[in-house]
Amino acid sequence: MRPHYAVTALHPGSKEAHALTAQFVQNVWIESYDPTIEDSYRKQIEVDGRQCILEILDTAGTEQFTAMRELYMKQGQGFLLVFSITSASSLNELSELREQIIRIKDDEKVPLVIVGNKSDLEEDRAVPRARAFGLSQTWGNAPYYETSARRRANVNEVFVDLCRQIIRKDLQGSGGSDSRKRENPARDRKRENRSQRRRSPCVIL
Repeated sequence: MRPHYAVTALHPGSKEAHALTAQFVQNVWIESYDPTIEDSYRKQIEVDGRQCILEILDTAGTEQFTAMRELYMKQGQGFLLVFSITSASSLNELSELREQIIRIKDDEKVPLVIVGNKSDLEEDRAVPRARAFGLSQTWGNAPYYETSARRRANVNEVFVDLCRQIIRKDLQGSGGSDSRKRENPARDRKRENRSQRRRSPCVIL
């Protein structure tokens, strides 16, 4: 049985996360955005030779849905924190989201990736790369990518990176070590599969 991983993509207004999700799952770029719609998707990807299934919840961005945010954060195993490189305020709001995630998960080492979308609009850049990398270092060297949902640049990469972090944390949490796997890989694979059947589905906000 393929493992299911819970990934949550958060953006202060959800527009950037929505565009990334649509491009990742459906290979389409959606310019318009309806903030009243919530959609769920399923996507199978391969990460380091391991087949994983992502069950994705693309959430609405209006204030009336913010009460659901804590529930989504509880369900998520890893998080994409998405901002627009053309909006300094969207980057500023990520810190509050991260603090909320850490509080709810009670874990300062939650898997996460910082994503600066709209890399195709370099002429409109309002967030210098150095500032985003500085935030990455402040957050324990969290991976930082610049993406373009319009041009499908680095879209797959951010999801794969996040899944790789989740898998690593999942294996550490199950107590499996590299030496034990070398001793009896079949046994550890069975243990891992049993553990992963109990995992919550992947959620992307």
